[in-house]
Amino acid sequence: MIRSMRRFKQALPLDACKEALKNGRRGVLSVIGDDGYPYGVPINYVYDEKENALYFHGAKEGHKIDAIKKSGKVCFTVFDEDYKEDGDWAYYVKSVIIFGRAKVVEDEKETLRMTRLIGLKYYPTVKEVDAILERTRGRVQGVRVDVEKMTGKLVHEK
Repeated sequence: MIRSMRRFKQALPLDACKEALKNGRRGVLSVIGDDGYPYGVPINYVYDEKENALYFHGAKEGHKIDAIKKSGKVCFTVFDEDYKEDGDWAYYVKSVIIFGRAKVVEDEKETLRMTRLIGLKYYPTVKEVDAILERTRGRVQGVRVDVEKMTGKLVHEK
């Protein structure tokens, strides 16, 4: 069971959570690692609102992929740049946490589609995206996280 947020008065509406996920550049993916220890790793990603899924890619083997294959339960956290309002000393920070099930994508066409979406988010031109996809084809492992729960919060640190 996934717990409800305790500080519900600081909760962000769902549309603000989705916007933060779409605009975020990096987040921390946490998996159930070796011997049950949590393993958190920063990743680049893209959020597909239509599918309510998070996509990322990486090497075809390693700690992260092994953990996902063993137990697909994951948590992903993203937070934006903190800011202060004029005349205030304390910062505001917006964060979003998702819980979901990750699965390694076996279909090469689906992996290509996902990595293209990721590339379009981070690279300045389609030409550069196509070039990197051509160089890395067949060497990249796509992963899809189906979102089961999403919560967000705006904290004023005072």
